[in-house]
Amino acid sequence: MDKSPNNKQTNIKLDKCGKTLVFAMVIGAALALSACAPGQVSGKFSDLFPEDKTKQQTPEQTTQPQTTRPTQTVPGARPPQLPSLEDLLARMPRPDREFKMPPPLPASDSIRVGLLLPLSGANERVGHAMLGAAQMALFDFAPDNFEIIIRDTKGTPEGAAAAAGLAIGDGARAIIGPLLSSSVSAVAPQARAANVPVIGFSSNRRIVGNGIYTMGFFPEDEVRRVVQYALTRGHKSFALLAPDDPYGAAVANALDRVTSEYDAFVVARELYDPSTTDFSKVVRNIANYDIRHAKLIEMQDQYVGLEDEESVQELERLKKVQTIGDPPFDALLVADGDKRLIEIAALLPFYDVDPAKVKILGTGLWDEPSLGAEPALLNGWFAAPDPKGRTEFFARYKRMFSAQPHRLTTLAYDALAVAIVLSRETQNPFAAERLTQSGGFIGRDGVFRFRQDGLVERGLAVLRVGKKDPTTISPAPSKL
Repeated sequence: MDKSPNNKQTNIKLDKCGKTLVFAMVIGAALALSACAPGQVSGKFSDLFPEDKTKQQTPEQTTQPQTTRPTQTVPGARPPQLPSLEDLLARMPRPDREFKMPPPLPASDSIRVGLLLPLSGANERVGHAMLGAAQMALFDFAPDNFEIIIRDTKGTPEGAAAAAGLAIGDGARAIIGPLLSSSVSAVAPQARAANVPVIGFSSNRRIVGNGIYTMGFFPEDEVRRVVQYALTRGHKSFALLAPDDPYGAAVANALDRVTSEYDAFVVARELYDPSTTDFSKVVRNIANYDIRHAKLIEMQDQYVGLEDEESVQELERLKKVQTIGDPPFDALLVADGDKRLIEIAALLPFYDVDPAKVKILGTGLWDEPSLGAEPALLNGWFAAPDPKGRTEFFARYKRMFSAQPHRLTTLAYDALAVAIVLSRETQNPFAAERLTQSGGFIGRDGVFRFRQDGLVERGLAVLRVGKKDPTTISPAPSKL
């Protein structure tokens, strides 16, 4: 192997215990994949995307993943959008060429893995971003005998089932994807019948098991991590603001469980309609504002008409505050993200919830830059994967595709990297005992492992919201 400074060497190695597969990359001045001639790409990716005769580009010069949405309309109901992704979706570039499904593949001795993504439909921007990340993993790790079979789910359960059938028919020995829980459920029966494991991207705990795994981020784990950290810092009384939907219910149940385990208390909670645009009522209620304000008025009345200097000064002081007393909690968990989070946070000081006295907590939905532009969120805490590996990956993605990477691109990269590493075991590479090895894997989102029940377990950090980017205040574990 050429180890000159102008090449990138990729190492995939076992740790000393032989249990944790580490995706380690030594970056040189240029990517090795940029030196690959068309038709010679490791992993036979060029078989799925024929050479563009008008202009040859290396991946470093590519402006976006080389697939686009089909022009045909997709029948059926539009699937639900992922929570709190609208802004990031809007920033993703739209494909400019039609995605053409590759023809059935001939028989081969290669190890094939299906990649099912919404390359058309409601979440096509997410799908194309994740496809770009999968390309990166393929070029980084894939040996010559590894192939991916790319299939468009069209963003529907029906499309996902059809895509899974095609992938299995083409010899896929494992399936990466689909994106949404309804689509994962749709592919599960035929995948189980064919003894083909599925690694989906959903965060729904109810769809896993019996050969179905998921790479998603679970709010329950994030709540447990940040609340446990808050408990170590002396917080004992918690309140919750969350949407009245399955996500909010999962957060509420997790908060109840972890506080009961540590003799802490949930003293207030407000669930709101996810479609609302006015959060005044729920913030006013959670702050106990009316009662606290009434106490202020009552106290002001005691000094009205008194003319001694001390009474006059006290009345003037009381006129400068909104309420008497603090809220009945010392930590508030706001389980939302994006625009709704900003709107809720802006109302907290208005209803006299002082972030200097009440610690504001969040979930992984807070895992985005520039939240600190809202003063009420500055210095708040939330749990998420350690950002270090993701930051490096995002920078490389932007260089390669000239686009802002979607938050979920790391899932596609890590899932495909796992499949590639496991494929080096030629005898039953995706057996359950290999997928669920106790040491797990280290990826762009830190250490993780699949449990026997199909759920993913992640090592999470606790981060503090900064004016620009969050900082880690409690590191993620290096092993599980």
